[in-house]
Amino acid sequence: MRSLMATVVPSTDAGHHGSRWGLMLGALGVVYGDIGTSPLYAVKECFSPASPHHVDASPENVLGVLSLILWSLVSVIVVKYLTFIMRADNEGQGGILALLALVPKREAGGGRGLLLLVVLFGAALLYGDGVITPAISVLSAVEGLSVATKALEPVIVPATAVILFLLFIVQRRGTGGIGKVFGPVMLLWFLTIGALGVVAITKQPGVFAAVNPWYAVRFFAQNEVHGFLVLGSVVLCITGGEALYADMGHFGRGPIRASWYFVVMPALLLNYFGQGALLLADPSDAVTLNPFYALVPTKALLYPIVILATAATVVASQALISGAYSLTQQAVQLGYLPRMTVIHTAKEHEGQIYIPEVNNLLLVACIACVFAFQSSTALAAAYGIAVTGTMGITSIVYYVVVRRTWGWSRWKALPLVALFLVFDLAFFGANILKLKDGPGGWFPISLAAAVFVVMTTWKTGRGILGQFIREGLLPLQLFLDDVANTKPYRVRGTAVFMSSNPEGTPPALLHHFRHNQVLHEQIVLLSVQGRRVPEVPADRRLKVEKLGHGFYRVTVLYGFMQSPNIPHDLSLCAERGLVADPARTSYFLGRETLLPTGRAKMWRWRKWLFAYVSRNALPATAYFGLPPNRVVELGIQIDF
Repeated sequence: MRSLMATVVPSTDAGHHGSRWGLMLGALGVVYGDIGTSPLYAVKECFSPASPHHVDASPENVLGVLSLILWSLVSVIVVKYLTFIMRADNEGQGGILALLALVPKREAGGGRGLLLLVVLFGAALLYGDGVITPAISVLSAVEGLSVATKALEPVIVPATAVILFLLFIVQRRGTGGIGKVFGPVMLLWFLTIGALGVVAITKQPGVFAAVNPWYAVRFFAQNEVHGFLVLGSVVLCITGGEALYADMGHFGRGPIRASWYFVVMPALLLNYFGQGALLLADPSDAVTLNPFYALVPTKALLYPIVILATAATVVASQALISGAYSLTQQAVQLGYLPRMTVIHTAKEHEGQIYIPEVNNLLLVACIACVFAFQSSTALAAAYGIAVTGTMGITSIVYYVVVRRTWGWSRWKALPLVALFLVFDLAFFGANILKLKDGPGGWFPISLAAAVFVVMTTWKTGRGILGQFIREGLLPLQLFLDDVANTKPYRVRGTAVFMSSNPEGTPPALLHHFRHNQVLHEQIVLLSVQGRRVPEVPADRRLKVEKLGHGFYRVTVLYGFMQSPNIPHDLSLCAERGLVADPARTSYFLGRETLLPTGRAKMWRWRKWLFAYVSRNALPATAYFGLPPNRVVELGIQIDF
């Protein structure tokens, strides 16, 4: 297995099957939905009187906001993510946990422990973003109905809830299948919004003056502190950046970059500048109607645009949903979340997965969010905190990776990351002030805190439980010596005992032998170990040791983007001298009943939480792909 201490070689897209054009189209449908639908609400929130930190739509302010949007897209999306962060891929996979896995193991001690906690909170923030993004995106599009006629206002919230419900229902088709459907929708969307922008720009070409960053500087000088607060709305144009990195494993770096430069960025800039041109020409009407929908030249086109916008915002939600799947699988394999059902939806591509537990939780949270906040403006108060916090944490971890893993000098790494943090911290600071505007700002923080508590409790609890089990283990050699001396009766077939510690005797084996007084002809002590890489190649996945007396020790290695399939891997052991007939192979598992009344150094409420999560985790039979009719579970009570 490749050492993580080695320099990370930027990956190619060889592992992503399909034509480059097909992958680019799929990336439009999965990766760029969030960024691509930001024109629906980003400019509106900067100037709408309903927004708590809006500014007047004066020519100076319009050009200043447009300049901020342009250079935010260039600095954050182009420079930070597409140019630098996406080079820090973990064998093709992206996301904050994949980035953490690149930090060398020698970075032990308190420093790395603190970094781990920060990263876990950043990962937890992404779940908050995964709830808010679908809600605000779809709601902002459906609100276009109220522009056409006020009579449809009562149906906006119920219609949004129905659309979100249908979106989550189709997730089982997988990101590949969804991308093929959503890709053409997003291509039409980008062509349409670009065309709408061009029409407005031709009437007010002076709007291109905003390309000059001096207008952004002058905006801050004129508006002072209030100008800084407007960044809390400007950030809406870049909120898909972290999801873009997390979804890298689905389509590859090359197609994602090509889609941005050839389709997404030109369309976004044309539309943003088109809205700016409209505001320069008629600021009062544009703000009243919503600058995006005011771009529509005739009322006859308004309903088709609302329908297209709704379809595009459904796509926008996909980036965060698929990113949540990838993040969850990484967290499970790295030991930060309990076992969950991971369904691979494409045989030809490892990265396309569906996790029903996550899907259902996001479904409930998104619909509840829509009914609680009722409008996109109210949701905007909660939006931005999660994603900007994660962006800042990603920059910090990236610094550690380039210094410790890639061997960059401090003077090479520090200026680059400092540039990232200038934008990250400015956006985060502007958004954190939303906490005083009402309960909405606390929503993503509270949700992230809950996920963070679950992740840290699970990791700590598994560590304590593992230590408890290790202390009570009988050394394997003593058990083998006893078998050699007593020569117990052996029955035909193979017995597989799962073991977290390859040096100790599995408790399930001891229970089985004490109660049944017999052993199978072949005993396999199977240890499944996770590795801090996305995938472990098949030729390096297995290690088989013959221990004598019919005993074998088998170690199976998995990367954090791989799902275990024990029967399949056991069949590969035949090449290494271990032949097991599947019809005569039984799997013995230990099932712990946790009693949170012991002396373990853990708060009582966290013990109860750990025990509850453990009871509701996916059974080992399903997680390891074991045939249910070949599994025997032996219970044990643990007072921790």
